[in-house]
Amino acid sequence: MKLVNLVGERFKERPSDCVVDSHALMIKGGYMKNVANGIFSQYPSLKRITHKIENIIREEMDAIDGQEVLFPVVLPGSLWEESGRYQSIGSELLRFKDRGDTPMVLGMTHEEAAVHLVRDYANTYSRYPFMIYQIQTKFRDEARPRAGLIRVREFTMKDAYSFHLTQEDLEAYYDKCLDAYNRIFKRAGIPEVITVASDTGMMGGKVAHEFMLLTPIGEDSLAICDACDFSANMEAAETIIVNDTVAAAPLTKVHTPDAKTIEEVTGFLKSSIKQSCKAVVYQRNADDSYVVVFTRGDMDINDIKLVNHLGDQVYPATITENSGIVAGFIGPKGLSKDVTVLFDRSLKGIDSLVVGANEKDYHYTGFNFERDYGPVNYSDLSKIQESGICPKCGNHSIKLSRGIEVGNIFQLGTKYSKGMGMTYQDVNGEPQHPIMGCYGIGVGRLAASVCEAKHDDYGPIWPITIAPWQVHLCCLRVDDAEAKGFADNLYKTLQNQNIEVIYDDRDVRPGFMFADADLLGVPVRVIVSPKNLKESLVEIVTRDKRVNKKVAADSVVEEIKALISELFAEING
Repeated sequence: MKLVNLVGERFKERPSDCVVDSHALMIKGGYMKNVANGIFSQYPSLKRITHKIENIIREEMDAIDGQEVLFPVVLPGSLWEESGRYQSIGSELLRFKDRGDTPMVLGMTHEEAAVHLVRDYANTYSRYPFMIYQIQTKFRDEARPRAGLIRVREFTMKDAYSFHLTQEDLEAYYDKCLDAYNRIFKRAGIPEVITVASDTGMMGGKVAHEFMLLTPIGEDSLAICDACDFSANMEAAETIIVNDTVAAAPLTKVHTPDAKTIEEVTGFLKSSIKQSCKAVVYQRNADDSYVVVFTRGDMDINDIKLVNHLGDQVYPATITENSGIVAGFIGPKGLSKDVTVLFDRSLKGIDSLVVGANEKDYHYTGFNFERDYGPVNYSDLSKIQESGICPKCGNHSIKLSRGIEVGNIFQLGTKYSKGMGMTYQDVNGEPQHPIMGCYGIGVGRLAASVCEAKHDDYGPIWPITIAPWQVHLCCLRVDDAEAKGFADNLYKTLQNQNIEVIYDDRDVRPGFMFADADLLGVPVRVIVSPKNLKESLVEIVTRDKRVNKKVAADSVVEEIKALISELFAEING
């Protein structure tokens, strides 16, 4: 490919609406163009990158006996009715009706389609286990698309679905997929991706893991232990609290005028925030009834844990005069029986607390649950904190980091096979529901994540395994016959040896040429100039600047091939 013919414009200015580097560089570098909010078209350079990522994924999925299939983008709503997700998923699922007034959806995930494809075929135990996968366009009507390809509405995804006779077989295959995912990310050039336990969310099931690229721009909060190998998404990380022993005190009702927040109350009473009880109020989506969650004053409620505990979606409450709830002074004692009351385990073991009195301008001090309220069931409902106790090793060694989710895997169990009536005859002729696993990777998000991890101020530094081209050939002074002739011949030679090369033979200044080369991020740059050719030399530079050398012109092809092999070996070795 000659650069002069490459579709996609490159420019110097950083787009004002790009908040993360990968988004800015991929717009500046002519990789993609915005079509609508969260929807992009890909120029040839990005398409070449995503094509290589897809091939890596295919090779690794095929290596663990995956079979590639293809599901429709448009699916009948009746399939999602079977699984129960047509109504349970919110507005992120795009619903519409075709000309026959049939409810349809745009697939944002394809569990239902996978079960539909194989439930007639897999009707006997002898056809198990197996895994099917696809690489397909999906649509999720994301409320807040951001960061270019990192959070979009339309995206390309590899999603795989495995079917098993036993939980043990699923777990063994799940581990194979986990290893395959680690190989995929290593081959894509980001071996630093870590695996964390995660919440199963709308996918269902009991076990799930996410693959996270640690970066400050990530949207996910992660809890990572410095003392052991524990790591989890904050949504799934168990919070362990050991409270200091505090002597019990008499229950006393105290006037606290205009002191509503924890900070105001503890400041007024000159008490410790760790001996205060905070109330957080929600309402259920289903019936708008109130849910009050009590936690220690310095803790925050984990909304995902709360939803999982309730088995119902909630939203931040609007407290009305008729609610029976006194905002700013809410406490366990005397709260309306119409309210669902929950207690976070961070309160366990505190024998003397400051709590609301459910009366305007009043709080209690010396509140003791056992004495003043009665038996309490404590639940894990709060967010794990920095320097918190590790659930695995017990040390105060938790560090909170940010990360981009580049892949996820789930043990789904029988949620979809049972819900959609998929059965097989076991060895005794009895009907059983197969057990499923699900495994996803966003292709565009992975490309953007690599860019986020591998770039400098001038552009991406693409790993050789997914770079749009392997070699960027620059001819300086195309008006010089010797330089132009040598570069033209080198271009043809590299092409004939199946080396992917982008050739810049434009009549432009070297600085302009190199700026474009930086934006394209090709790992090996070969520079042909009249000055070096006078000494029979050609310059070879890697995009990351680790290699910068001049080699004999008559051996430049061998030097290029050796360097390409070396770069591949660094990643795949």
